[in-house]
Amino acid sequence: MADLSKVKIIKLVPGSKYQRLFNKDSGTSGIKAGHVILKPGEEIGEHSTNEFEEALVILNGSGRVNIDKKDTAEIEKDMVLYIPPYTLHDVKNTGQGALEYVFITSYAEKKE
Repeated sequence: MADLSKVKIIKLVPGSKYQRLFNKDSGTSGIKAGHVILKPGEEIGEHSTNEFEEALVILNGSGRVNIDKKDTAEIEKDMVLYIPPYTLHDVKNTGQGALEYVFITSYAEKKE
């Protein structure tokens, strides 16, 4: 039988702009995750993944991801976006309703 004492279950908070889901403080080894809701026209702010790789799971809405100040990717509900390590990026809600997504980051092993 599985040891359920090590399993973490977190309920998403509707309407909350940012909700931390998992990190070292919650008992994970390296994975970090959060739940984000952006209003129309709102953006998360440009930042880098640094040594982490990141996945964005789009739950609702639509928007645009700017990559390294030169490329853009349109995103919408039911899409998953992978962002490699050391990538400058920003997420902006370009839709009419809320843009809701979950981000998941993990330390990326160096490839040789």
